[in-house]
Amino acid sequence: MAFRIPTAVRNAACDAIVDALDAGAGAATIEVRSGSQPASANDAAGGTVLATFTLADPAFGAAANGVANLASTPRSTTGSAAGTAGWFRAKDSSGNTVFDGSVGTSGADMNLNTLTISVGVTVELTSGTVTMPAG
Repeated sequence: MAFRIPTAVRNAACDAIVDALDAGAGAATIEVRSGSQPASANDAAGGTVLATFTLADPAFGAAANGVANLASTPRSTTGSAAGTAGWFRAKDSSGNTVFDGSVGTSGADMNLNTLTISVGVTVELTSGTVTMPAG
């Protein structure tokens, strides 16, 4: 028998994850990093921080069909280092890791206008989703 999750529970689980970003007194952040994503969000972050986005507070809308969408996109920032974006790490306002995932220009967990980031040049976070699978 397959493990399956009903939509209401998927939504609740997804909302709990994205609501963890809103813990603390300020807005959450997303660090876009070079290199490869670690095997676990518990592992130390590798690569170089290329850009840091400050998110809206709350950072995501309510989940529907197990998917929560990043609020107030696009978000803009400037590159703090030069390199190719490889992954992202999302942190609450206290700097605690909440989750990490893939970056791309489409079809990724977080989508940017470009994966080539340069110092002082504007980069945009065009969309982002957190998805709780149905099983």
